[in-house]
Amino acid sequence: MVADCLQGAETAAFQYPGPSNNISAAQIRQDYEQRVSQARQQNEQQANGSGDNSNDNEEGQNGEDQNEEMAEAAVVSANTRKRKSQAAVKALKAAKQKKAKGDDNDDARHLNAMVNRRKSGNALPGQFDNCEYCKKRFTVTSYSKTGSGGGLLCSPCSKKEDLQDHQSKKISANKNKRGRRQNVSKILDGIVQLGASSLVESCIKKVADHIHDIEEFGDLPPDLVLRLSHILSKRRALTSRTVDLFLRGDTTAVDIYDCGKLEEDDFQKIFATMPFLERVNLRFAGQLKDRPLEYMMGHNTSIKHIHLDAANLVSNECWQKLFKTYGSKLESLRLSNLDSALDDESVAVLAEHCPNLRRLKLDTCWLVGDGAPTSIAKLTKLEHLSLNFLRETSSEAVLELVDKLGPNLRTLSLNGFKNADDAVLDKIHERCQQLSKLRFADNCVCTDAAYARLFTDWNNPPLIHVDLSSTRDVDNRNPDGPEEPIGLASEGFKALMNHSGKFLEKLNICSCRHISHEALSTVFDGTHIYPVLKEIDISFHTSADDFLVVSIFKSCPALRKVIAFACFGIRDANIPPNVALIGGLNAHHTTLQQDSMRVIDQMF
Repeated sequence: MVADCLQGAETAAFQYPGPSNNISAAQIRQDYEQRVSQARQQNEQQANGSGDNSNDNEEGQNGEDQNEEMAEAAVVSANTRKRKSQAAVKALKAAKQKKAKGDDNDDARHLNAMVNRRKSGNALPGQFDNCEYCKKRFTVTSYSKTGSGGGLLCSPCSKKEDLQDHQSKKISANKNKRGRRQNVSKILDGIVQLGASSLVESCIKKVADHIHDIEEFGDLPPDLVLRLSHILSKRRALTSRTVDLFLRGDTTAVDIYDCGKLEEDDFQKIFATMPFLERVNLRFAGQLKDRPLEYMMGHNTSIKHIHLDAANLVSNECWQKLFKTYGSKLESLRLSNLDSALDDESVAVLAEHCPNLRRLKLDTCWLVGDGAPTSIAKLTKLEHLSLNFLRETSSEAVLELVDKLGPNLRTLSLNGFKNADDAVLDKIHERCQQLSKLRFADNCVCTDAAYARLFTDWNNPPLIHVDLSSTRDVDNRNPDGPEEPIGLASEGFKALMNHSGKFLEKLNICSCRHISHEALSTVFDGTHIYPVLKEIDISFHTSADDFLVVSIFKSCPALRKVIAFACFGIRDANIPPNVALIGGLNAHHTTLQQDSMRVIDQMF
């Protein structure tokens, strides 16, 4: 029995995997041999004294019990050492993993701190020293921090130092985050800036940062005042207090691009402070009502240009009074986002009393319908026309409008006229001879053949700005479209680029999904050069890929902005300097990375 126990102890002992807790293999072997020799000696003594007397039998039995207890203790000790060795192996593996991840070991860090203190002459742990900051005497530990001057810090000062370090890291992280956000905002605006901003731009932004501490702009040039208005409007910082900075009694124009925080009295204050106004441009004017406009009609008699956005609290009667008051003086009128006023009757009053209008824009006016184009057709001096109605209008009304106004128009924008058919495009081809800008968007009736006829043998000079977005078949059950393509497709796109490609500056073919990849690759093949094209929108062209984007870059040397939302084939395109790619997979990361690489290249 004892031999079996010793054999088990021997087996357990030799399963010990390695040194741990200052126990060497030699020591384990020596302890084992000692226990085996003691057990053999006890067996020999029991064998020699087994027949002497009954007392010896009792002593032998007691000895045997003791041997069994010793053997069991040996087995338990071996198992304990085995568990400790396994724990040591696990700890060793964890330490290796921690080291592989780059984490510092606390003991090593404290040891390095002690070595540095010894080199620097500072007190060692357990000794006394005076705090570098508060000069109090304290007991130095291995965790004592070092101050900025090289001395040691007490526990309270160490906590303050840690808090300051944490706050500085947080501020730095916020700055980096804000910088990335500003870069993305610039990219969405089509701005890719290399290096630092100009001195003028930096000064303007600094003024905008402290706008609440500024009393007046002084003799700041009008273009810089306009730039400040852009920045503050984007930040939603134009309030009743800051708007006073833009009110000058001797100026003839007011441009406020975000009036969302202005009240009714603020608008009346604008008109009272600036009596010589000729141009009024107020965007998001949700609190503009009849009373401020009536005040403007009575005190600002020189107004020639009006641009009002989201003025939904102005009544139809007030609009009609406005048109009658300014009448023939009015040269430019832009009204947008009106959902509760300005109906067909008001448009008729406009056409009757404002015959000298040269620019008219009615964008997203909910109550304007089929009667408005007939009234607008009477404004024969119009040179710039932009219409976007939410109500459906007939193709005949649009034909009459184009037929009467076409010969004098320089820009034409028809957005959302869903019933306009091929006859409208043919009429534009026939009557319009001076267009530099054409927008015919959001239509699913006109065919690709009509677009091809429009741009083939057209006496109109090459266009500078073209927007034919969302002109496509909308039958989701047939994504490839009918046999005869609906909307701008391959042939119409080729005809457009043959007619105006050399002079185009801005092109929008968003959602024209029937333009094939072959047609796009043929137009942008790297050999056909479009020298002045600066902005192109190819969003929702599922066939667009990295090859096509690179070809566009080669064919358009002046390109500054490419919009490619939902173009999932664009992944790792090499973006040239000064070009903003908006959309596409990884476009944000790629643009920021290349922008930083360009800055690094400039530094070296």
